[in-house]
Amino acid sequence: MIESESPGFWRATAALCLASFMVFANLYVTQPLLPMLADEFNITAVQASWSFTLATLTLGLSLLFYGPLSDALGRRGIMLMTLCGVTASTLALSLVSSYEQLLLLRAIQGFFLAGVPAIAIAYMSDEFSRKALLLAVGLYVSANSLGGIAGRLIGGFAAESLGLSGVFMVMTGISFVCLTLVFHLLPASKHFQPQSLHLKRILGDIRGHLCNPPLLLAYIIGGFNFFIFVNQYSYITFVLVEAPYRLSTAMLGMLFLTYLTGTFGSAVSGRIAQRLSQPLCMALGIVILMCGTLLTLLPSLVAIIAGMFVNSFGFFLTHSSAMSWVSHQAQRAKASASSLYLVFYYLGASSGGLYLAPFWQQGGWGGVVVGSLIIFSLTLTCAAMLLLWQRRSALVS
Repeated sequence: MIESESPGFWRATAALCLASFMVFANLYVTQPLLPMLADEFNITAVQASWSFTLATLTLGLSLLFYGPLSDALGRRGIMLMTLCGVTASTLALSLVSSYEQLLLLRAIQGFFLAGVPAIAIAYMSDEFSRKALLLAVGLYVSANSLGGIAGRLIGGFAAESLGLSGVFMVMTGISFVCLTLVFHLLPASKHFQPQSLHLKRILGDIRGHLCNPPLLLAYIIGGFNFFIFVNQYSYITFVLVEAPYRLSTAMLGMLFLTYLTGTFGSAVSGRIAQRLSQPLCMALGIVILMCGTLLTLLPSLVAIIAGMFVNSFGFFLTHSSAMSWVSHQAQRAKASASSLYLVFYYLGASSGGLYLAPFWQQGGWGGVVVGSLIIFSLTLTCAAMLLLWQRRSALVS
């Protein structure tokens, strides 16, 4: 097994972090462009958000395919194949001439984007020791947030000087470099044990995960937190392009630098989990999320940005803890268990905007905050239930 902080640990972790960076940069590159898309294609804010929603929807659904497939065929090859697909679809996006074409290609891209998120944690579970896994998951998720930041910054700045086509050309070049590095750095699996690919077994594994309360509660926490968190960014862009803020597309891209606290939260989550229980880490992160959301109600650009910084730290602390919890609690078909968590996660991202839409229409940003706190109260309750379950299990054992 790969031990923490060994040369093999840093090589494998670097490869997975680069893959994660590439995936999430491509996924989020359109988010700061939503007001521009609405203007350029003469569509509404909700219609513009489909450029993000469709990619996350197909990503989430595809996780159900890649997890079981990797349990049968292996991890490394599938991850590399899907990264090739991401690069090719990004290049195709640079050639679109209509919004319908853009949506179709984003849906196809979402299918390929699912490969790494579905498999990376299972690869780590196969190859890393328990201590190494805790540290690697935190670094991997921090690369998620760095990719999200980079994609949004590239989208914001490149669009102003190069236009939409130029944004995707830049992303194609970055994706090709990342793909090449991952190919050379990612070690072949040494501890992977293949399972036969039978539909009945796959459905049985999924049913078993969903009937496992510690896993199901973690799925709900991850899915519903992301349901709100990522869609808050979509709605806040429409607040910040209007008076009194009137931010440009480039400045909207800069807003996503608030993800940097999420990078830090993910990176330290493994060390925090060595001192606090993972359910307690999840609950702490959700409370921080609620505080940051309330802070954005202050009518000040500084307060809004500070609130998003706080939100990002809280969200990624909870997300890293929940992902690691799922990996530990799944007794078999670990890739399927991790993939199912991410199915909840990305289906949450793709549907959260629809949930928040009536709150936005009726109350503007204040309505979005109310809708957010309702869901965070639900996930905090789930974290408390996990903590109670963990303590009861400790007493029984």
